[in-house]
Amino acid sequence: MDLTLHVWRQAGPNEKGRFVTYEAPGISPNMSFLEMLDVVNERLLAAGEEPIAFEHDCREGICGACGMMVNGIPHGPQDSTTCCQLHMRQFRDGDEITIEPWRAKGFPVIRDLVVDRSAFDRIIQAGGYISVNTGSAPEANATLVPKEAAELSMDAAACIGCGACVAACPNASAMLFTAAKAAHLNVLPQGAPEKFQRVLAMVAAMNEENFGHCTMHGSCELACPKDISVDNIARLNRDYRHAIWRRSA
Repeated sequence: MDLTLHVWRQAGPNEKGRFVTYEAPGISPNMSFLEMLDVVNERLLAAGEEPIAFEHDCREGICGACGMMVNGIPHGPQDSTTCCQLHMRQFRDGDEITIEPWRAKGFPVIRDLVVDRSAFDRIIQAGGYISVNTGSAPEANATLVPKEAAELSMDAAACIGCGACVAACPNASAMLFTAAKAAHLNVLPQGAPEKFQRVLAMVAAMNEENFGHCTMHGSCELACPKDISVDNIARLNRDYRHAIWRRSA
């Protein structure tokens, strides 16, 4: 496959960025999207040019590091797929592909396609934990967890924090991420004692990180590579209202 890439290049957070066009001939359709970028970078290095900076780690669709916009779509055209699991057979010979970083105030560009997603870490730090004293490891069956609650928790915990929800949202809201991280603890008995404190703290942290407000467009769910449901946002809104009422009572 012979492709034409339009890649966002930006030397640093305070530098002015621009699209640069690269020809990418001889790309195998069996390559992943990141492998294709590896090939392009090898050619740039061989020509004495600066390689394209992009983030990656596991390359197995687990870590969430490889997020980028591909032709205006978070993670590209294939549903429920991260960039590292997107293969070039999704494209056709002669295609032009535009590649750019997440566009959100809460995700400032570090360089080229790499953005600073540490805001997500701070949201988790605000409430993504339980402080119940357990002593030694408790008996696995000592706390009964209803099957429905366990399934809801596992579904929410599938969030890998890639940021696609923020990139897809017209308001650049981090509500789906925050809701998922709160829900996977809040629906379990172990997370119940700090449920309302957790919701207040995580929402406050999210608002401090320059993310927009959620207006329920639903584009976050469509862009999510792990199919996190917007039902979690509804659950978070309910718990948040309850927490505000409890605080003012």
